[in-house]
Amino acid sequence: MTAFAQPVHPALVPGLAQPTDLLIGGAWRGSATGRRLDVNDPATGTVLTSVADADPQDGVAAVDAAAAAAAEWAATSPRHRAGVLMRAFDLMQERSEALARLISLENGKALGDARAEVSYAAEFFRWYAEEGVRLRGQLGTAPSGANRLLVSYQPVGVSVLVTPWNFPAAMATRKIAPAVAAGCTTVLKPAAETPLTALAVAALLEEAGLPAGVVNVVTTSSPGSVVEAMLTHERTRMVSFTGSTEVGRVLLGIAAGRVLKTAMELGGNAPFVVLDDADLDAALDGAMVAKMRNGGQACTAANRFYVQGGIHDAFVDGLVERMGALTVGPGTDDVTDCGPLVNAEAVRKVDELVSDAVSRGARVLLGGSPGEGPGCFYPPTVLVDVPADARLLREEIFGPVAPVVRFDDVEAVLGSVNDTEYGLVSYLYSADLARGLRLAERLESGMVGLNRGLVSDPAAPFGGTKQSGLGREGSTEGLLEFLEAQYVATSW
Repeated sequence: MTAFAQPVHPALVPGLAQPTDLLIGGAWRGSATGRRLDVNDPATGTVLTSVADADPQDGVAAVDAAAAAAAEWAATSPRHRAGVLMRAFDLMQERSEALARLISLENGKALGDARAEVSYAAEFFRWYAEEGVRLRGQLGTAPSGANRLLVSYQPVGVSVLVTPWNFPAAMATRKIAPAVAAGCTTVLKPAAETPLTALAVAALLEEAGLPAGVVNVVTTSSPGSVVEAMLTHERTRMVSFTGSTEVGRVLLGIAAGRVLKTAMELGGNAPFVVLDDADLDAALDGAMVAKMRNGGQACTAANRFYVQGGIHDAFVDGLVERMGALTVGPGTDDVTDCGPLVNAEAVRKVDELVSDAVSRGARVLLGGSPGEGPGCFYPPTVLVDVPADARLLREEIFGPVAPVVRFDDVEAVLGSVNDTEYGLVSYLYSADLARGLRLAERLESGMVGLNRGLVSDPAAPFGGTKQSGLGREGSTEGLLEFLEAQYVATSW
């Protein structure tokens, strides 16, 4: 039986600067219309505070501010940029507990997940502080011998960064850090559900010494019109987006009109494959991480479990036991393992997907219906005998639901695993490392967790294939997304 903790009603986090206005050109200001956007606590449904609600005019002003600061910031030394990023890293470390509590408050995720996110988010500042000073150009001789080939890297220019609600700190720093390290100026548009964390991170960057206009932040309840106004601005050169494939397609269409450089981290439908020879406890440990990180609200979340017949029953029993032992409650409560979903619409969608699977023959072994009372809660849920035509095997669940499919033939299951338009991440468990590596090469995804339930790392290239996105974040590749190669032909 899943246990529910009692709700608590904390105030906004003390000891952490919490702007609630737009940041444009180094000034915190209200929107052009004066409108405000409420920020809700998903655990209780109550309003935490409000932030400025930008319109397209504000978006244009933010791009203007970024453009005004672009030349001076591009001319700074890599070491200077690195110093700012390292100070930002130190500040995030110092304020880590306050930031974690802020994330839990507006996002709902359990404090343990929020603390892990802050640590992960801060690492992007440190990684790109180090990586930004290591960038090397190239020098060569033309094959004809007529001239030399010099290649260097220049900042792409004003970059619009659009981030989702599920990792409000990490998705912001994963984009801001490489852009700043590359010498670009930016406009960040965080999700309307979780704007407070992004604004707090921007305040920390100011405190770290980032000049006015290098990072601007606009919060809005009208993301479509505001982002379009920014992408069609003549000074915008780049858009980096994390979110759904559906929205990504729209932004790619707008970007195509101006031939903008694009980086897209889009939806996923991650398979979690367990072979008969897998270490059962290790597979269950990995399943809990891959499925329940942020309550399943992650593009990297294990979305569908394929378990070979010889280990299927033991795996299902272990998964039900572990999922059932989780405590559901407000993320800000230290005893909570699984917080609320982000809003009521998220609960409705998850319940709709579970109901669809049950109507087609799936059996519910745990959970299976929304929690009662206030807040946007859905309990950890395990389904078995899930048929191939169930929607939750083809659509992102974005919730704490684990559908399990039994299989016998590995070759046949690979066809099912790859039969999706998405290709972000796959998980595979096998005690035979050579076999696992051979199979990993056949998985159509940009990332593979082989005997691991967590793949994200600032030093690794994060991104997908097919309709899960374009480009990579993290590692050196993430820095190169914000740079253009410039070739000079010369002789001496």
